[in-house]
Amino acid sequence: MTTKTTAVLLAGLSFGIVASASAQDSSLPGAFSGNVTLTSDYVFRGFTQANEDPAIQGGLDWESGTGLYLGTWGSNVNFGDGDEASVELDVYGGYAGEVDGFTYDVGFIYYWYPGAAGALNYDFWEVYGSLGYDFGPAALSFGLAYTPENFGDTNDGLYIQSGISVPLGDMFSIDANLNYYDVDPTFGDDYFDWNIGATVSLEWFDADLRYIDTDISGCTGVCDSRVVLSVSRSF
Repeated sequence: MTTKTTAVLLAGLSFGIVASASAQDSSLPGAFSGNVTLTSDYVFRGFTQANEDPAIQGGLDWESGTGLYLGTWGSNVNFGDGDEASVELDVYGGYAGEVDGFTYDVGFIYYWYPGAAGALNYDFWEVYGSLGYDFGPAALSFGLAYTPENFGDTNDGLYIQSGISVPLGDMFSIDANLNYYDVDPTFGDDYFDWNIGATVSLEWFDADLRYIDTDISGCTGVCDSRVVLSVSRSF
């Protein structure tokens, strides 16, 4: 499947599911929401997932109204593996809420790469948890994600996340994140990744411009510094 074909399928799937969910919203419990994003590069934990090419992404979420949620999300990918994998599909669920100004979120996520040979062991799952607090001028967050069997059958991994977000009026915000990936030597060396960006929220879409980098040496074109522009629409 080509990247172009994958992108068209993802866009059609996202719009179709969201439209169907909206039509049935009055008869189903909870609430549905959807999103579609066009991005200049799909970067995950400091590494490009699209060979530095543009990606189209889409997702659908269901929230019960009591904190429980389920969702799915997809993107085209290109690992330079001879088209073994051209799409990533994620399925996740969890429980989120707020207590005295603190937000929390715990759940699981399964990363699925249909079309990839089973021997590559791309598919994996994680459990995650996060805490946040909004001080008014800024919001802070901290999170952990753990997998017992990482991407490519590289044993366990622990991803530690931290972030700060600063709203500047109703339409503009800036945020920064510093993260650390504790991985098994079969995956590579432990490393830091970070990003800083600005988001503009307009009536019909959000635009995000972000600088991303890692402290890994010798990975030009894969995990070196880059600027990514994303445009998204929520439904």
